[in-house]
Amino acid sequence: MNINELKASPGARQTPFRKGRGKGTGNGKTSGRGHKGQNSRAGGGVRPGFEGGQMPIYRRLPKRGFNNKRFALSYVEINVCDLNKFDDGTVVDAQLLNTSGVINLPKVNDGIKILGYGELTKKLVVKADAFTSGAKEKIEKAGGSVEEV
Repeated sequence: MNINELKASPGARQTPFRKGRGKGTGNGKTSGRGHKGQNSRAGGGVRPGFEGGQMPIYRRLPKRGFNNKRFALSYVEINVCDLNKFDDGTVVDAQLLNTSGVINLPKVNDGIKILGYGELTKKLVVKADAFTSGAKEKIEKAGGSVEEV
């Protein structure tokens, strides 16, 4: 098979609809734009956000204050119960979590945060960027240790 012999599968391509090609097409004369008015004209229509001359909502609402969303840290969150997957004495870090499939991300944004949901039965050394107080307590109660990276 050569590249010049390739064809689209049947039904994959449709001929484009040609407007303004006579009464018989069902889309002649005004070409689906109706009679008169702003939208019937070439270049007609209004910009996005235009509300017919009424003060638009983006101008009516106040724009005061500060929002931390741009600067907030976004952690990948993992529960303590997800760590039961590993054997006793394992050093659990971001690389191990990624290779074992606990997290499936190409990159960890601002790090990993361990949350305190569930129970931990294994003795692990957990290295992460942040821990909740409950998670620290459960890891140390199971005989493991916590290291903030």
